[in-house]
Amino acid sequence: MSTRAKDSFLLGILLSSVVGTAQAAERVTGGPMPGYPAMRAATIWLQASGTSEAQIEYWPEGRPSERWKTEPYELLPETDYSTHVRVEDLEPGQTYEYRVLIDGEPQPSGEASLRFRTAPLWQWREDPPAFTIALGSCAYVNDEPYDRPGQPYGGGYEIFDSIAALRPELMLWSGDNVYLREVDYDSPSGMNHRYRHTRSFPPLQRLLQGTHHIATWDDHDFGPDNANGSFPLKGSALELFKRYWANPAYGLPEAPGVYTVVSYADADIFLLDDRYYRDHDRQPEMAGKHMLGPAQLRWLENALLASRATFKFIVNGSQILLSQRRVEGWRNFPVEYRDFMDWLVKADVEGVFLLTGDRHMTRMSRLARDGTYPLHELTCSPLTSGVRDPSKDSQDPQVVEGTEVNQRNFCTLGISGPEKERVLTVRSLDTWGNQLWERKFEESELK
Repeated sequence: MSTRAKDSFLLGILLSSVVGTAQAAERVTGGPMPGYPAMRAATIWLQASGTSEAQIEYWPEGRPSERWKTEPYELLPETDYSTHVRVEDLEPGQTYEYRVLIDGEPQPSGEASLRFRTAPLWQWREDPPAFTIALGSCAYVNDEPYDRPGQPYGGGYEIFDSIAALRPELMLWSGDNVYLREVDYDSPSGMNHRYRHTRSFPPLQRLLQGTHHIATWDDHDFGPDNANGSFPLKGSALELFKRYWANPAYGLPEAPGVYTVVSYADADIFLLDDRYYRDHDRQPEMAGKHMLGPAQLRWLENALLASRATFKFIVNGSQILLSQRRVEGWRNFPVEYRDFMDWLVKADVEGVFLLTGDRHMTRMSRLARDGTYPLHELTCSPLTSGVRDPSKDSQDPQVVEGTEVNQRNFCTLGISGPEKERVLTVRSLDTWGNQLWERKFEESELK
């Protein structure tokens, strides 16, 4: 072979290597997304374009010389090339930088540096830390071939960057986080397509990468509109939810679902499942009519009694306090609703605050209760879906004046102050992060 031919051959090998590396560098299609924050561990969700192996290489923030790698995790067709990488043996209250390796190749990301943070260990040592939880519901991502004709239903995707810019410690997705279409929810593969399409949406990636995420669902990420426990593919829906989110648990062995509790500092977040066991809202009133079902309700009561958190956030897809019976809500299940509300007073559970979504508008409601503190509910919606005008509903005397929002928005829960004197600050912010309203609650007001 001539010198020129050899040079040409070697150049070809070099170019093939560069192209191969560039192709490998584009193989992460969704995430990475940190899941619930634990003190000694973290879970990173990610999805790739094909069969491969994923690892997380991580190090304490600012100390890149101290690097570790997780074991490799297989990305296989049966999980649509997604996985939950477990990072363990960490220290509490620490920030770690990391990068994703696919088949040993470092993957690019939209952030200068990817980070996750372990939950703080503060008990018996210091005041609980200040922290912020961002939340929202109803995140519709347009997909023209399968959307209804006419004006696109989704928009305002800048909201995802606005949330990311605040750098909250936690992002709470309170339902309708994915919108299954008619073409999706008649097959598990169709539902998976919708999850993949939404999770790989480019405007969402900065938020996915920028903080920790937990979620519950409502009808549109469970099945058809207003779906209940009769949905024949609810088992597949649950498996997909577990595939795409990284919560600490999913129901109980004897009673599956998406319900669980997540703890951070002095807050406990009780994620409810309002679909898996739900009867239809229009079922006649009777003792056996359920939204949550006996097993989940007993779990919730026991979990609330076991909680030592200052603030106990109960998160549900459907509204809880809404007094209008013509729309979905727990009030359409009057026996179960009254039983729980009566129990909540008798058990003297302090610090309860309700968080819901679903309604394509934001408002705060307040329920006065004899012998104890008023119960508040924040309904925060929508993130990117269509908007409902609150004036079209009949007036609800429980709505807190000045809190109705009829535009795309998200909310934040800021918790601060010394132990025993904590303050909860609730805000609604528009697509660009401008504050729409604010309300403060002293710890003593929820006792």
